[in-house]
This record gives sequence, structure tokens and C-alpha cells, in this order.
Amino acid sequence: MTEKFVVAAKPREAQGTGASRRLRRTGWTPAIVYGANKPPQSILVEHKEIYRQMDYEAFYSHILTLDIEGQQEEVVIKAVQRHPAKKQVLHADFLRVQADQAIRVRVPLHFEGEEIAPGVKTGGGVAEHMLNEVEVECLPRYLPEYLTVDISKLELDDTLHLSDLTVPEGVEIVELKHENDAGVVSIHVPRIAKEEDEEEGGDEGEAAEGDSEQDDQQGDDAEGDDDADKS
Repeated sequence: MTEKFVVAAKPREAQGTGASRRLRRTGWTPAIVYGANKPPQSILVEHKEIYRQMDYEAFYSHILTLDIEGQQEEVVIKAVQRHPAKKQVLHADFLRVQADQAIRVRVPLHFEGEEIAPGVKTGGGVAEHMLNEVEVECLPRYLPEYLTVDISKLELDDTLHLSDLTVPEGVEIVELKHENDAGVVSIHVPRIAKEEDEEEGGDEGEAAEGDSEQDDQQGDDAEGDDDADKS
């Protein structure tokens, strides 16, 4: 992990919904920090700064330094509440971390090799991503910024599952601990193309059936002519 994020904060005195609204109007975002066998603490973070940091994907999968007026703690961000319509962070939850205690964090998946995968390059398929992130469990020092998913060898109709992913030393995928080997990415023919092929096949079948019926009718007409000649 090469990036370092420092979140400046200060203790929060005023509590309640009304106080939170007033604080947001003055450019502060209410937050809370908890964990590591310490009591939870209500804090405030500057909105424009945390909003800027949240633009970085790595912010969500890094050990962050929370600086509360000079008192620093290592944390990870566990939850973010955003305004449904405005570009505004309403609340944030931070979890304290300890070097000897495992943490669970959701990390993004980075997909590689799609353009050279046989199912795409020669099979005419497209890659469908079923997951874009996974929850991992590890000690803080092993926390990866992301997991790489190599799909360069996937054929048409192949699927990669969680158990197929390569994870760094000391890292476990939480879903696999619960025997949930979910699909991550698959390659398949686009639905529109498949429907067009099926329609073309149907048209050809109908045309062939029509020709057959026409041939049968011609045969019946010829047989009728023969009977007329005999009489």
C-alpha cells in the first residue's frame, strides 16, 4: 500500500438530529469511531476534505490515520451515509484497528486480460462481472488495496468463482469461509446477438417447412393429374 490517508477530525460536542443539520450547514460531517476495546467517540470531520478523499478507490481499503486534534489512531472506514440527491456525505463510521486483531474490509476487484480472453477475442462473447468487490479478513498489515482477477484464459461460457481468485498471504475471502463460492465473472454471447441468431434460425426453419409443404402440394397435384389421365 503506497498511499497514505490522514483524516483530520475534532471531538463532537453537540448531539441530536438538529445539531447534525446545523453542523452540516457549516461544512462539518458527523462521524463516529469505535472498536479496539475503547469506548465509541463522536467526532466531526471537514466535509470538503473527506468528500475529496472518498473520490479515491483506495480510501475504502486502506488503513487510515484518524487525527483527532493531534491524537492519532489507525482506522478503516466501515460505513458511509450519503445524501440520496446531493453530493454530500451525511455520516461516516470508522473502526479502530490493532496490529494483532484481524479485520474485515471490502476490497475492490480489478479485472485484467479481458481483451485477450479466447471467449472474447475469438468467441464473440462479452465479460459479465457479477462482483466488483469482495469482503476479506486479515491482519491490518496484510490488507490488500485490491484483488486482481485474471480472465485472460476464459473461453466462451466459462465462469470464474471466488475460489479461483489468487489472494495475498494472510488474506482470506469471507464468503469462502461460509462455503459460498459465488461466481465473479463469466464470458457469454451477448443476449441480443443470441436472440438474433435464434430468430434467423426460426425464419430458416419456417422457410424450409414452407418449401416442404409446397412440394407436398405439388406432389398431390401431380398425382391428381395422373388419375385424370387414367380415367
